[in-house]
Amino acid sequence: MSAFDEFDQERQAIDSLLLQGYTVTGIFEDLDGARVRFIPSEPAGEPVELLLLTADARKHVTTLIFGGSKPASPIGTHT
Repeated sequence: MSAFDEFDQERQAIDSLLLQGYTVTGIFEDLDGARVRFIPSEPAGEPVELLLLTADARKHVTTLIFGGSKPASPIGTHT
């Protein structure tokens, strides 16, 4: 799998959670990557944790946090 494909999978997972109403509550970095914790907007949902391995995916999630925005719609990809 190419580096772009790895990033693209991680980006889609991030964007999907945000579009479902999840909010980022924490980012924890270690030698394995960055663990991003999401909580749902409704109390009945379970928290989700993603392990981001690519630097581009980590940049993507921090850009969304500091930009204060969510993706407007799913972004299409090429295959």
